[in-house]
Amino acid sequence: MINQDFFNALIDLERVKGISQEAFVSALEDALAIAYKKATGETGGVEVKLNPDKKSIKLYSVKNVVEEVVDPDKEISLEEAQLIKKSYKVGDVVSTEFNSKEFGRIPAQTAKQVLIQKLHEIERDNTVSEFEDKEGELMACTVRRVEDGNVYVEVGANQIEGVLIPKDQVPGEKYEVNQKLNVYVKRVKNTGKNAQIMVSRTANGLVKRLFENEVPEIKQGIVLVKGVAREPGQRTKIAIYSEDPMVDALGACVGNKGARVNAIVAELGGEKIDIIPWSENPLEFISRALSPARVIKVVQTGDNSAVAIVPDDKLSLAIGRSGQNVRLAVRLTGWKVDVKSESAVVGSEFEVVEAQAEDIE
Repeated sequence: MINQDFFNALIDLERVKGISQEAFVSALEDALAIAYKKATGETGGVEVKLNPDKKSIKLYSVKNVVEEVVDPDKEISLEEAQLIKKSYKVGDVVSTEFNSKEFGRIPAQTAKQVLIQKLHEIERDNTVSEFEDKEGELMACTVRRVEDGNVYVEVGANQIEGVLIPKDQVPGEKYEVNQKLNVYVKRVKNTGKNAQIMVSRTANGLVKRLFENEVPEIKQGIVLVKGVAREPGQRTKIAIYSEDPMVDALGACVGNKGARVNAIVAELGGEKIDIIPWSENPLEFISRALSPARVIKVVQTGDNSAVAIVPDDKLSLAIGRSGQNVRLAVRLTGWKVDVKSESAVVGSEFEVVEAQAEDIE
């Protein structure tokens, strides 16, 4: 007989760590087999039988019944087995109960160390299994501690540990214990001894997944996200498109009175978001990507390079603080873009090609 607390602990082990009773028993058998070998010198198998109703756990050394014994530690002859029980036949397993209390200190300590190691391995494998198909997903988490610049969080139903390393933290964003966050799962880092979930608050994918959550049309595939360019904590540009001309993709993303986009801005701590209607015409797409500035014309100057011409009073807006607006437009479109004021191109080569450039107003 053993304490009911033991079985309660098994239930907690499965609930908190995701380690099933079957997995625990298998790990316990491996640990006891090693301890049994140390205590007796035999290398036979060990079987563990739990009975929650009777609050009992029984341990057995097991040997296979054979015609001719090759490995005495794992096999027993038919004749010897039938001395124990006449009905034994070749292929049966003889189980002999033993008491682990008879183990000395060293075998018992060995069993404990092996069991702990096995449980860590099971937990690691469970973590990898649970999250290997979660990479690229948005998940809710709770901040548990902040140490040495890293933020450790609990992710998922089984509260697996995830980590936000400094480069995945939004500049200026503060993290407090018990704070609830949405994070983007980057990858599962399997170090061999432990598995760690690498999560991010700076990934472009975070913004995309937030829009999927807030905008049903994106979730359903009616509105497509064609690209995201982001400077975390400051500004994001997201390009959207719908193949259905009856669908207002921009309106769907903004929501009634801005409710949908405002919810995302709030989640990102006030980060500004420009929603850009995508166009298959790259020059038109560049013009839109420079929002909120008004663009007069975009002139292609080479392969994937162009000049955007803006009103003189919109030049600083088009470029943005420290070049941020045009930098994000470049990332979003994949084109090299130079921004010039209208007065700066008067009498230049751009006047010659202006007639050939598409009017984007």
